[in-house]
Amino acid sequence: MAKNRALQQWRVEDSIELYGIRNWGAGYFDVSEAGEVVVCPQGPQGPQVSIPEIIAGLRERGYDMPVLLRVENILDSRISNIHESFRKAIKNLNYTGSYRGVFPIKVNQQQQVVEKIAQFGPSYHHGLEVGSKAELIAAVSLMRDREACIVCNGYKDEEFIDLGLQARRLGFNVFFVLEMPGELGLLLERSKALGVRPNIGVRAKLAVKAGGHWTDSGGERSTFGLSPAQVVDVVDTLKAHQMLDCFKLLHYHLGSQVSNIRDIRTGVMEGARLYVGLVQEGAPMGYLDLGGGLAVDYDGSHTNYISSRNYTLDEYCTDVVEAIMSILDEENVPHPHIITESGRATVAYYSVLLFNVLDVSMVEEVQLPEELPEGTPEPVLNLRETLNSITLRNLQECYNDAIYYRDEMRQLFSTGRVNLRQRTLAERFFWAIILRIAQEKTRLKTVPRDLADIDVSLADIYYGNFSVFQSLPDSWAIDQLFPVMPVHRLKEFPSRQGIISDITCDSDGRIDHFIDPQGMKPTLDLHPLREGEEYYLGVFLVGAYQETLGDLHNLMGDTNVVSIRVAEDGSYEYVREIRGDSVADILSYVEYDPRRILEDLRSTAELAVRQGRISPSERFSIMQAFEDGLRGYTYFER
Repeated sequence: MAKNRALQQWRVEDSIELYGIRNWGAGYFDVSEAGEVVVCPQGPQGPQVSIPEIIAGLRERGYDMPVLLRVENILDSRISNIHESFRKAIKNLNYTGSYRGVFPIKVNQQQQVVEKIAQFGPSYHHGLEVGSKAELIAAVSLMRDREACIVCNGYKDEEFIDLGLQARRLGFNVFFVLEMPGELGLLLERSKALGVRPNIGVRAKLAVKAGGHWTDSGGERSTFGLSPAQVVDVVDTLKAHQMLDCFKLLHYHLGSQVSNIRDIRTGVMEGARLYVGLVQEGAPMGYLDLGGGLAVDYDGSHTNYISSRNYTLDEYCTDVVEAIMSILDEENVPHPHIITESGRATVAYYSVLLFNVLDVSMVEEVQLPEELPEGTPEPVLNLRETLNSITLRNLQECYNDAIYYRDEMRQLFSTGRVNLRQRTLAERFFWAIILRIAQEKTRLKTVPRDLADIDVSLADIYYGNFSVFQSLPDSWAIDQLFPVMPVHRLKEFPSRQGIISDITCDSDGRIDHFIDPQGMKPTLDLHPLREGEEYYLGVFLVGAYQETLGDLHNLMGDTNVVSIRVAEDGSYEYVREIRGDSVADILSYVEYDPRRILEDLRSTAELAVRQGRISPSERFSIMQAFEDGLRGYTYFER
């Protein structure tokens, strides 16, 4: 498509189609007539803000790339959309319970994110889900809404339980979800000791198991949760302690990205059956927690592919409510409050990773000698003959010959029978053959598999100023797809095919799989670099898990983080700015003492003065360089 359009004038609409921004952007991102990616926090009809304009403002304020850009309004919008969709389904179907969403803090634990949810959440009684003592303390400190739920999952020790019970005393609507059979005894013991009756729930292991990357937490063999028999044991234990009235919630979890609506509906129906059974056992219940599952359409294909989803938000909410009603109405059981722990769908759109390209490596046509020197090895002669004999009919044969003669030459070099210049000459002929085949194969109606892969071997390498391991760990660890595209120059034809390498010294630090209507492609359409001009790329939908899972590979720290808020008139303000980690910060994280480092450097420099290697004034400038280096950004600085 791109090459055909290049024969005509390239338009903004062509870039919109090529990168699929309107398919995966959910209305929050688009391309302006100026060829720049814009943020639309209130949807397509609302105000638009140019990302290149934001970048220019950041550079003027002294911020270097990479930058994690957060758009506060999008977070508000996602919470509103989920609640309003559930409200609409509840009203249309005459459901008598209400919806109570909670945000799982583990999805993005950054204080700014959780604080913003806690501030906006009260308008919908949107709560938080916690899985550790630290998360529980953070939740209690930030929440002000006593009707919103705080759902305590994860393995709980005595201190965790005590903290939750004290939060109950403060008036918070805290639920203890039993993940392991042994937790109940400790919970009963501590509630008696503190004189607080807890809200108790259980996490049930369902038989249904969804497909995809993130579903190992579901199914009968999941790590956490109770089997139906163990749930019945909980009922019997609570009856024996006259505390069955505390049993109010049933929870299950299929996974954080369930792409197929059929799996969601099947899970809801099985969960509803268990809920009915608990009511029939005499538990008051009142809350059904469906866990996570609401997927993000990362590739924009609207399918049940693992990086997509085959349903809309309205369809999800309607199917959930209908499925619960179909089971409960049959047994005349009152409708419970519905809780979902939609973390990924809440924060994914909220953050964009922006970085500049530092350099590019490309395979280009090389000058081949008209005459070969005496003593040229036979494989080189054969490669030249292969190059001169290429036709549309023999592309596969010439490709096979080129591979054979190149490998033969490499073997001769490894055994010392040809020299470096002779091997280099062979490599030049080889790549000339590959380039010619790549040009000719575009004229074929059906391209053989071997020749289709040539484009990957010829792809340019764009060196991005970021770390995959720090900012996009799921791209490396589980091959998760994220939308990646240039944020400017979208009125120009992207004439290059490339992959993206980060600045870590690790071959795994690259992005070489990109979204495509058919699922995935190995290269990305990019523009050639211009001398003296920055080229900016954005990785979108990175708000879920990436900041939490990022590591310190090559001691690349947190990037600069900037949050904006867009007003109704399209103006915006930088509401929060967080400097990325300095070199000193990152060294201290891995147990180095920056002060000790400087003292050791001073000792080394003073020894060099005594040995006559440097002068005292040179010592001063050397120490100044190291001190400035410790204060500097861990990423590349122009």
